[in-house]
Amino acid sequence: MPQTSQDLPRPREPLTPLLLSALREGYGAGRLRADAVAGMTVAIVALPLSMAIAIASGVGPERGLFTAIVGGFLVACFGGSRYQIGGPAGAFIVLVAACVAQTGIAGLVLATFLSGAMLAVLGLARLGSYIRFMPYPVTVGFTTGIGVIIFVSQVKDMFGLTLAGGEPGPILPKLEALWAARDSVTPMAVAVALATVVLIEAVKRFRPRWPSLLIGIAAVTAVSAGLGLPVETIASRFGELPRMLPTPALPDFSTQAIWAALPWAVSFTLLGAIESLLSAMVADGMSGTQHRSNMELVAQGLANMGAALVGGFCVTGTIARTATNVRAGAQTPVAGMLHAVFVLAVMLIAAPLAGYIPLAALAGLLAIVAWNMIERHEFAALTRASKGDALVLWVTFLMVVFRDLAEGIVLGFALGGLVFIRHMSEMTQLHEAPSGPHPDPQGEGAQQPRDVVTYRLRGAVFFGSVARLGTVLDRIAQRPRAVLLDMSEVSFIDSTGARMVQTLGQTLARRGGELVIVGARADLAQNLRAQGVQAPQVRFAEAVAPGAQGLS
Repeated sequence: MPQTSQDLPRPREPLTPLLLSALREGYGAGRLRADAVAGMTVAIVALPLSMAIAIASGVGPERGLFTAIVGGFLVACFGGSRYQIGGPAGAFIVLVAACVAQTGIAGLVLATFLSGAMLAVLGLARLGSYIRFMPYPVTVGFTTGIGVIIFVSQVKDMFGLTLAGGEPGPILPKLEALWAARDSVTPMAVAVALATVVLIEAVKRFRPRWPSLLIGIAAVTAVSAGLGLPVETIASRFGELPRMLPTPALPDFSTQAIWAALPWAVSFTLLGAIESLLSAMVADGMSGTQHRSNMELVAQGLANMGAALVGGFCVTGTIARTATNVRAGAQTPVAGMLHAVFVLAVMLIAAPLAGYIPLAALAGLLAIVAWNMIERHEFAALTRASKGDALVLWVTFLMVVFRDLAEGIVLGFALGGLVFIRHMSEMTQLHEAPSGPHPDPQGEGAQQPRDVVTYRLRGAVFFGSVARLGTVLDRIAQRPRAVLLDMSEVSFIDSTGARMVQTLGQTLARRGGELVIVGARADLAQNLRAQGVQAPQVRFAEAVAPGAQGLS
């Protein structure tokens, strides 16, 4: 019997960094030059963004730089993607801020380290291929929800508001607190934020190849410092930035600290795995390459543990910076490693200058990031696509915004699975074949007797479709007769489906009838026998029923 493409063994994804594969292809001056240009381009984008994400996450801007340097280097060095850029990501702002509020900086660092260990284990266990099976409505729902939350979180600094107490984490109390502080608006902060947004968008429109984020932040910072504008800056809130990486140190591994950090570590792992593999798939689509999902998870794990050792926080693949890396002409993962080196060089040389950056300018930058994360067109298209997709999308979105990010992803994934099960069960069909000449169960080629009926089963026979099929099969078994069940078009059957077939055979046998399975593929028949579907209740034959007609 010829092997079909379905039967051919799938090659096992190698668990080796893509950097090694890229270097084996040959690495010369031309590739180094291209990687250096791409690395510099990405570093220009990553520098202000890393500090802005860190501040929005409730930690100092220096921790964003530590994360980009150490995490970004390790992701590129050990990763399974040729173009992946790792670092702080906007998607983590909500979780990181909540973790800091509950466990403090020490708890955040420990949760980051534990998350790194979990990600590495997931990769070594080769579970990366399964994490990629995320329904598109869930991805759009949680990305849009995160965008909304990030945008709302920047309102305070964009308007220069002074809150009566600390800024609440949940969005509804946050909106109430912001509205209550509306009389404390600082016009100059609004002007700085607006100027940043306008300048960045203008550069994107008229000079798309220029580093719009850096130009916008640098220009507004220069004007603000030169004119001495009365706005809060990085230095006025956080002090002077360090000019070197801290000495690596292990987090607190006490039992109490681990129990407090563990739930956050699980959330970081779930989101980090999804975000990183999604970013790698975006890079694949732009470049025509294929990433190694399991090795990518191992690299993300090492990067998170490494970042935690220097006081950094969650590292993940970042879609915007990865896309920038591809567009800038990167050739190998060396570009990602150089991006981290360039960020380190800027921190060593020009850290004091970053202290002049207005917080309102960084808030304007993050407002643009948040707006770009809100996938408006995809959201509208999925809402119109089908009731099932719309349900998954809206539930995920609302859970992320008003409840919890991890819960939103899990619930959205579960709903997506239920929608898929329903769709697949509707595709499973049971038809009665017309009576006429047909090989009998003994294979003699005789005319089919009148008390023998043939039914054709097609599609996937699994727990989702069994309830609907079982009603029809119960009706079939009411009279003692021989039933030929043609399974030549059954693609898959699980244990629940096998149990249904076995029950039909037993019911017919008790009534003096007989069930004969015809046309089942060898692997399908073997699977059925392994699950107890066998003589005397059920017999197998190789005969195939004629074309079936619809059964009402």
